[in-house]
Amino acid sequence: MLRICSATATVSPWGVVAAAGLVSLTLFASWRFDLGLIPSISISSIRSVIQLLMAGALLVPALKPDAHLAWGWLWCSAMILFATQLVRRRTADLGTNRPSILLSALAVSVPVAAALVVVFCFGVLPLEPSTLVPMAGIVLGNTLPATSAGAARFAELVREERGQIEAMLALGFRQRAAIRPQVATAVKIALTPPIERMRMVGLVLLPGTMTGMLLAGVAPLQAVMTQMVVSFLILGGVTLTVTTVVLGCAWSALSGGQISSSPTTGGN
Repeated sequence: MLRICSATATVSPWGVVAAAGLVSLTLFASWRFDLGLIPSISISSIRSVIQLLMAGALLVPALKPDAHLAWGWLWCSAMILFATQLVRRRTADLGTNRPSILLSALAVSVPVAAALVVVFCFGVLPLEPSTLVPMAGIVLGNTLPATSAGAARFAELVREERGQIEAMLALGFRQRAAIRPQVATAVKIALTPPIERMRMVGLVLLPGTMTGMLLAGVAPLQAVMTQMVVSFLILGGVTLTVTTVVLGCAWSALSGGQISSSPTTGGN
């Protein structure tokens, strides 16, 4: 079983301030090129600071050396609940019929459960609160952005190609066949970034899990093998969550009347 060595790091408030100062480059780019992102960048930066401080404070009892494992499971449950609501809110904001709460919960929880089974049942990491919470967070942190991208693209395709979908339904195509091209395109777009990221891992990109373990003093080969496991779990989790959510949006759009079998644009 892999044992993770502990390393201490002291970060001064001035170090955080210096790093935050680099955000001014993003603000300048937004102003110079008229991107309109200054409010979004400012709000996101402030929100991230607040959320990280809250997480740091709340994680203290869960990540103590003698902390009970129940604290870790409690954190995982809270993250899954929050992620489920986030998925439903993001899909609703896109103007599509969002998937059911049960489907959203399954799309979020199943990849996390599968990842935890692989990591802890196969001895990749010891089952402790200090490993349980970060592993669940890694999977969720990578699946949610991809899910938002896939749902957003699906909503755009439905709006742009609604006439085509309804025409296919009117011609007798089954619902799954009529909307399958939009589902496939949305899923492909969402999966492209994590696939490209895997192609760069190792030579160009040193991922966070591997880097953190190296800084903690773990042997390079062990850190590399752990990163392999994490990378594969992330890609599998992203695939499962994105596919489930996009299909849920498609079924909801069809059953909710957002798309009908009577074409709204000219022609049969």
